[in-house]
Amino acid sequence: MAQYNFNGYVNTERWQGDVYLSIIEDYRTLQNINSEQIISKITPDASGYFQFSGDQLDNTYKIYKIHVDNCTPETAEANHFDGHCSDSKEILFIAKNTDSIRFPLSFDAEMFCDIEASNEKAGIFIKIDSLIGEMRFDYSEFRSKANRELNNKKWFKALQEFGKDLNEPLAELYIYAFLSERGSSLHQYYLEDLKTNNYYNEMLGRLNTSYPNSTYLNQYEGEIASDKYIISSRTSSSTINWIYILFGLLVVSVFANCWFISNYRKRNRINKQKTTEQLTNQEQNVLDLILEGNTNKEIADTLFVSVSTIKTHVNNLYKKLNVNSRDSLKSLFDK
Repeated sequence: MAQYNFNGYVNTERWQGDVYLSIIEDYRTLQNINSEQIISKITPDASGYFQFSGDQLDNTYKIYKIHVDNCTPETAEANHFDGHCSDSKEILFIAKNTDSIRFPLSFDAEMFCDIEASNEKAGIFIKIDSLIGEMRFDYSEFRSKANRELNNKKWFKALQEFGKDLNEPLAELYIYAFLSERGSSLHQYYLEDLKTNNYYNEMLGRLNTSYPNSTYLNQYEGEIASDKYIISSRTSSSTINWIYILFGLLVVSVFANCWFISNYRKRNRINKQKTTEQLTNQEQNVLDLILEGNTNKEIADTLFVSVSTIKTHVNNLYKKLNVNSRDSLKSLFDK
């Protein structure tokens, strides 16, 4: 009674570390591992079962995250502090102190793909991610400026209307964070949309009604004001000729990138040669199959050995190549 209970299973064959529960109050860190936002951690049992429970959460809805990673004890603290772990999996959801939510394993022991909860808001982000997946398919179907412009107009409106229809401002905030991300190719269109689309002011009103005095509201309000100032500043200073400055920066950037790419390829060739020399024939076979995206079981079936034998080969590869995950291993052989 009046307590939260978040439980589920992790695939212990793939994930061996602790499970972390975080509260996300800065929506710009939705996809990061922020050690300052972690509120609890637990070690799953032998079956992979984990459970977070208590009564210390807020009684209003907030964004939470459960994540696992394969950081070693020696690297976990540094990676979490940096906000990045190349070998991690997470799920974001909306909850409050009285919610009971289950995160079951799905097909082929996949985890964090589904949410079971009486609170319909809990799984809203999964629905949004599904729609964003459709959006990315549309963009990738034909890569051209004309296709991007048409999809920008279509998907900005579709996502904004979808979020509004969910009747949950935190869902709209999740969409806004995606569309307005400064490092994204969508950011420039977002600034243009902000000039004329009253949706952003309306969303501010909905946030203010549902989450007054919240960090979400304050952050969003500050960002909107800042972006509008940027837009107005660009307009008022349009008489300044920035072409020569931008051209100079472009030339420097081109030469710098060419130099970095050349050196990167050279180091990559040396690394590949050294790798080939220090691996056994079987380890080389395992490495090739890993680079093709095969799982341990698939590699074992291909080489007619046991999964435990493959795990031994993988650990030997990690030691010889000084990496601690498959992603790090694959990055050594990127072209």
